[in-house]
Amino acid sequence: MSSFSRVLLCYDATREGQRALGEAAALVEQLKAETHVLSILNNSAWIQGADITSAVPFDVVSNAAKDLLQEGLKKLEARGIQAIGHFAVGDPLDQIPFFAKDLNVDLIVVGHRHSTRLARWWAGKNDGLLLDRVSCSVLVAMCPDRQ
Repeated sequence: MSSFSRVLLCYDATREGQRALGEAAALVEQLKAETHVLSILNNSAWIQGADITSAVPFDVVSNAAKDLLQEGLKKLEARGIQAIGHFAVGDPLDQIPFFAKDLNVDLIVVGHRHSTRLARWWAGKNDGLLLDRVSCSVLVAMCPDRQ
């Protein structure tokens, strides 16, 4: 297995993001890798003008996302891992490759949420695009299905 010296962990407060944080923490502890945590506020709902988002000011949501990033950094720090936090607004499929290249990371860690084909089509998601946009390894943390 190749050595990973720089890891980018994509973090949010979802169950999948929590799982990715835990798996990445265990890995970077063993590797003693430089660790970066990226929290992305997906602004597509505001761009598309979704009704629910107009009721919540963007700065409130942005501040909440920044707080989640700090929470993730504190969880890593509690394990003795010093990580550098990054916050971005935009499409994760654009932001993750940008930060991966800019930070010259060897490994990206993301969480995965199972969904049906219809749900993926409806949301316009195509997770495979991330793999096509990066030139480093990607670790996908899988959560067991809920019973």
